[in-house]
Amino acid sequence: MNADRESIGDDTPGRTALPLFPLRSVLFPGGLLMLKVFEARYLDLMSRCLRSGDGFGVIALRQGSDVRNAETEAVDLEPVGVLARIIDVDSPQSGILDLRCQGTRRFATESVAQQADGLWTADVEFIADDEPAPPGEQLAACVAALVDAIDTLTAQGAKPFLEPMNFADAGWVANRWCEILPITLAAKQKLMALEDPLIRLGLVDDFLRNKGVIG
Repeated sequence: MNADRESIGDDTPGRTALPLFPLRSVLFPGGLLMLKVFEARYLDLMSRCLRSGDGFGVIALRQGSDVRNAETEAVDLEPVGVLARIIDVDSPQSGILDLRCQGTRRFATESVAQQADGLWTADVEFIADDEPAPPGEQLAACVAALVDAIDTLTAQGAKPFLEPMNFADAGWVANRWCEILPITLAAKQKLMALEDPLIRLGLVDDFLRNKGVIG
């Protein structure tokens, strides 16, 4: 990946080549991602991103491990990921970067490959952002429960979400719930990839009602 290519930002159209950062977690658009980076390939990647302003692709591991030279099964990546941009970075010691990143746009992968240094790359097609949609009265209890959850987390000293909060948008509410619900990685992935934010929030609402979180 060349640092002097066209910058990969939030408004990059169409298909483009993207470096990937596989994780055992799912990043959602608008979500906060905390990363501790120490492998050479990812230190190089983050340095390039910081210099150029580029984003990088975060994609969930469906199978295997991304640890270099690990005795493990074959790596299988999910087909849909989220572009991340670096918000800020700290270096607590030489060779380690602590980063705060934000999820932006979803993308679908094609032609996934691994470079000689172990860095994964793919040609990606960006997916349209969620259309703004109010949750509506039917999903009001789900929204109110998220407000309560955020108040509880804040009182405990946890701040899992980036501001500004947007409780009037179904996609934003659904994504924040998906980040904190105790559901499987596969379930989070399916919810993130859903292109209708009202359906996504409706599924979250069903889960909360089944668990007795809302009545």
